Amino acid sequence: MQTITRRGALTLAVAGLAAPALAQPRYPDRPIRLVIPWPAGGSADSQLRSMGEIAGRALGQPVVVENKPGAGGTLGPMTVAQQSRPDGYTLTQMHLSVLRRPFMMKTPLWDPIGDFTHIIGLTGWLFGTAIKADSRFETWPQMIAYARANPGRLTYSTSGIGTTNHLAMETIQELEKIELTHVPFRGSNEGVTAALAGQVDMVCDSSAWAPFVEAGTMRALSVWTAERAARFPNVPTLKELGYDMEVTSPYGVSGPKGMDPGVVRVLHDACKAALFDAENIRIRGQFDMPLVYRDTEDYRAFLVQRVEYERAMVKRLNLSLDG
Repeated sequence: MQTITRRGALTLAVAGLAAPALAQPRYPDRPIRLVIPWPAGGSADSQLRSMGEIAGRALGQPVVVENKPGAGGTLGPMTVAQQSRPDGYTLTQMHLSVLRRPFMMKTPLWDPIGDFTHIIGLTGWLFGTAIKADSRFETWPQMIAYARANPGRLTYSTSGIGTTNHLAMETIQELEKIELTHVPFRGSNEGVTAALAGQVDMVCDSSAWAPFVEAGTMRALSVWTAERAARFPNVPTLKELGYDMEVTSPYGVSGPKGMDPGVVRVLHDACKAALFDAENIRIRGQFDMPLVYRDTEDYRAFLVQRVEYERAMVKRLNLSLDG
């Protein structure tokens, strides 16, 4: 029989305590990749970059941004869901188009709940409609009157087919019994460029248009928040224009399915602290982005509920990506 001395037993005990620490390195121990599904320079890109930079300092590792636009803002999240390990080192922006788009496909490519680990709810967008300063329209009612008299003649840009702003414009056309021509782009900045160049009549998107309205080269016809935007006190809301609509499209951060709850907790806490940091508050104020913070449990519950709403909207408007 082998005899274990007191010193030997102590050595084994210490080794047993040390083994898990060696098997489970501290998280994070390398850079974290944050996939933003829009071109650089827009409001969400600016907010998420700021949050990532602040969170990276607390985490002790940089948060590296990768812009991956396409497919109405869903290419990036889809890639993360399908190709990334659930180790906490690849994250993406989760927005409402990611919930909606599978219901627009004959064969859905992802499950918006089951294929992701949802971490935190953050903020939303200031959406609105803006035109060139020298446009024939002075007001929203003038635009509607022209559209009614000229079906299909007016064009508007959004950041993609099946995005929240696209659905809002489809709803408005349905309510007004008018026909507009939709011109989708990969992001709001591209739509603003097209409007300024006269390639489309108006941009209906998040607030990439705001600096141009302030500079006097564009004019805002409406904002889609519950109250008038502080920067544009003379611009009416959709509710003031007669529509029972409020469109802010709240978004958050998610990762691939199967992430460790402990890692999720670390990421939630770092992102929450960054969201409430003065610099990120300043960025959100610059774009009039409303605070829509939800913790991990509440954010997942919100998304589960919202998926059913999006499914019903796609069916009601008969939206399809399959022609």
